[in-house]
Amino acid sequence: MKNEAKHLFEKMVDFKRFAISMLAVGSFFYIGLIIPDTANTVSDLYIMAGSSSAFLFGSILFFILSKRCRSKLNETDEGQEYLMRK
Repeated sequence: MKNEAKHLFEKMVDFKRFAISMLAVGSFFYIGLIIPDTANTVSDLYIMAGSSSAFLFGSILFFILSKRCRSKLNETDEGQEYLMRK
């Protein structure tokens, strides 16, 4: 059971790191979208808006998965040890 709690903790931390990374990349795409540039075509703007939205959606998904892992750790007694250390 201790290995399962450790595995859940590691997954929670990884999901949170993925979410923060995807949020940062999505924000860079969004900044590229709002900065005016004469070389951008309409299709380029749609691609940047779509990729920014996709990264934002992925970030939200990974935050949700991290929260689920955290709630599973809260339910177990072994998981409390990992949550107290962080």
